[in-house]
Amino acid sequence: MAEAPRIAAEELRRRMEDGEGFTFVDVRNPQAWADADVMAPGAIRVRMDQFEENPPAIPRDKPIVIYCT
Repeated sequence: MAEAPRIAAEELRRRMEDGEGFTFVDVRNPQAWADADVMAPGAIRVRMDQFEENPPAIPRDKPIVIYCT
């Protein structure tokens, strides 16, 4: 997988507060999903080992933010 640009949480929050929309993809492992008490709004969960297979299912009409632990 190619190196992707990174964004700090503070920058992401500011851009969201300014009204910018994002597609969130949660690639945390299943144990991290089970342990988590929060999830990004509307996040799509995709296992990292299946990520290469799933890109067509991920909307591309706005910037994509992929997050993990």
